[in-house]
Amino acid sequence: MKVSVKVPATSANLGPGFDSLGIALPIYNTITIEETVLPGTGIEINLMSEDDAIDEMNFSNIPRDETNIVYKAVEMLYNSIGQEPSELKINIQAQIPITRGLGSSAAVVVGGLLAANKLLGSPADETALLSIATEVEGHPDNVAPAILGGFVMASQEDDGSIVYRKLNWPEDWDITVCIPDFELSTNIARSVLPEQVPMQDAVFNAKHLAMLIHAVDTKDEKLMKIALQDKLHQPYREKLVPGMKEIMEAFKHEDGVLGCVLSGAGPSMLIISYKYDLDKIKSIVKEVWEGQSIKTDIRTLKIEPKGAEILD
Repeated sequence: MKVSVKVPATSANLGPGFDSLGIALPIYNTITIEETVLPGTGIEINLMSEDDAIDEMNFSNIPRDETNIVYKAVEMLYNSIGQEPSELKINIQAQIPITRGLGSSAAVVVGGLLAANKLLGSPADETALLSIATEVEGHPDNVAPAILGGFVMASQEDDGSIVYRKLNWPEDWDITVCIPDFELSTNIARSVLPEQVPMQDAVFNAKHLAMLIHAVDTKDEKLMKIALQDKLHQPYREKLVPGMKEIMEAFKHEDGVLGCVLSGAGPSMLIISYKYDLDKIKSIVKEVWEGQSIKTDIRTLKIEPKGAEILD
């Protein structure tokens, strides 16, 4: 028996929602898990992509054994019900660019968990799957929208439980995803963050996060333009993303642009707009990045309302 699961890309943080907000985007990885019938064959992990945005060299550093994060997640699920994984063949068909801040690791973790759960007869519910995925990933901001779809706020509480809610994103707010042709690992992006921040910066983010949630809920474009500001992570990561400051500055005074934020840990960027010339967005971004010899893949998308989907 084998099971395939299609999982969307995700973008976390959205400015002030550091480690707490995420959205699902219509770029997908498909994970297939098959229980092999021959004993002693062990674990087989295959990675494939037909997308030009994914460099085959990115696959070279991904483990193909029990240390692979997909297998780790699957093993945790099996262990949670008192079992050990049997011989498994895991195929990962990737469309989500790797190390670009678009939740590629969250997508494969979620896909592996849902596929394994189906193989086991679905012993784990949504909350349990989210808890295991968070334990593997370290935080729920990407895995929650990968499972649920849409716009999600999530928190891992001190007791390990995950509190999460899915909110309605305005249908006429466009997301333009700008993906540069260089990588930025999450570990490096986190290494530049301070262990402590000034109280005024923490208060600033708390105020703007509250504004953001209300702006989305009420479809308030004016408030959203104020809300998408951050002092906890983007100022520190700016030095890791060439052109980031210039791109953000370029969109500050464009009436139809609600905000420009780093996608997750970066280096991809999101421009959120409302009834705006999308070709102009592309030209502004390309002018900045191409001026620094950085090629970019720019896609204007709607939020993916559905999360991970088990394929027939």
